[in-house]
Amino acid sequence: MIGSRTPRGMQRVVEAYNIYSKMVELDDQFLEFLDQMLPSMNSDPPFEETYKALFLEHISSEQYYSYLKPMSVDDTVSDNYMMAVVEERELPLIDLARLSMGKSGREECMVEMSKASEEWGFFQVVNHGISRDVLEAMRQEQIKVFREPFYRKMESHRYMNTSPGSYRWGTPTATCLHQLSWSEAFHIPFTDIPRLTCTTSIRSALEQYAVGVSSLAQKVAKILAKRVGRDSVLIEQSCQSSTCYLRMNRYPPCPKLYSQVFGLMPHTDSDFLTILYQDYVGGLQLVKDGKWIAVKPNPDALIVNIGDLFQAWSNGVYKSVEHRVVANGKVERFSTAYFLCPSSDAVIESCKEPSVYRKFSFREYRQQVQDDVKNLGHKIGLSRFLV
Repeated sequence: MIGSRTPRGMQRVVEAYNIYSKMVELDDQFLEFLDQMLPSMNSDPPFEETYKALFLEHISSEQYYSYLKPMSVDDTVSDNYMMAVVEERELPLIDLARLSMGKSGREECMVEMSKASEEWGFFQVVNHGISRDVLEAMRQEQIKVFREPFYRKMESHRYMNTSPGSYRWGTPTATCLHQLSWSEAFHIPFTDIPRLTCTTSIRSALEQYAVGVSSLAQKVAKILAKRVGRDSVLIEQSCQSSTCYLRMNRYPPCPKLYSQVFGLMPHTDSDFLTILYQDYVGGLQLVKDGKWIAVKPNPDALIVNIGDLFQAWSNGVYKSVEHRVVANGKVERFSTAYFLCPSSDAVIESCKEPSVYRKFSFREYRQQVQDDVKNLGHKIGLSRFLV
């Protein structure tokens, strides 16, 4: 039945819709028909239909039923990706208000920021200059967008005037469980924001958040660059609104059957800096001292993490740390990430000799990552560029 709420019913509608879209050019009349016929269509992507096949194909029935029991803290798994979480910890907390409290307070703040980047690769900031009203508006508008029916999100370039491929879900190329991501996202370049045709409120929320977070990223990057003796001109000149983007994330509740599937698989970020605004749900984990730890959520703070480019640019002083998101069985999770990326022709070169990494352009690095994901199923990253 077209209006069915069941995953199977939804999948049939999506399949029929995809077939139709290949046969004819969609027009406003057909889209209006879908809106009328499918007002209650599930907004979730068809995760179960896609992921169940991988469970059944790649593991034995005995292993399959063992996945029905959630892994406890004491469980151990040989695969590094499934290392047991041993504890929940708070990230180093840095009050940016101290940057305006005289020379001594400013110096202490910068030292703490640099130390956290060296030892953790992550830290959180408060008094960051983005108001609670702006953050809450961003969250509420994000929720509205993800509540749209799945087929509308798949056609976001028509409904919202986003760039083609802006909406993404799951891991289409996954060939094993560790490559799965139980999440959906909108990748929105800054240059797309002014032209969005969804609603004035979402466009306004994105614009206000983008202004605040880009200013914060430049401030943090400038401080960190100075601490390792680098001039921040490269970041200031190459990381512009035309090269940076936001990613709005939603992690739907993941059924117990798929309790070992990640919300977002382990990875490092291929940028200079990432700034994350997340809700209270939690689920972010990172590697610290060779172990996975859970990050205690702090809705009043923004999280900053070092990307691959800053690690290379600092000659390995700052750490781009592997992190992941664990799916929640009962509650959905929302977050918005900002990525400080340079232009494609920006050249990344270590700050001193002997250099740990060879010189490379961002275009070359990004292409290597894409090739590795396509051919190997996962990212290799900076180890490809060691001297």
